[in-house]
Amino acid sequence: MYLKVHSSGGNVVVAICDKDILGKTLKEGNLAVTINEGFFCGEIVDAESVEKALKNATTANLFGEKCIQCAISCGVVNPENVIYINGVPHAQLFRI
Repeated sequence: MYLKVHSSGGNVVVAICDKDILGKTLKEGNLAVTINEGFFCGEIVDAESVEKALKNATTANLFGEKCIQCAISCGVVNPENVIYINGVPHAQLFRI
């Protein structure tokens, strides 16, 4: 999985995606989302690093089976809130 942390002021935005979808564009109906390398491509990490990053995130954007499963396993994403775009699971996290 790729993990990239974007910090600004007191906000920590975590971007995580599975390795096999980086750079791809997912299309469904009128929706098109590109898994942008500039936003998502950081370090290649394991599940433990994903969990640590998500627990410190104020916002997170996740794409892919592996990273979504990690987020569900560590309790930061409810499986009922996962959507699928062109068959790829996606979730967002916002802490306010």
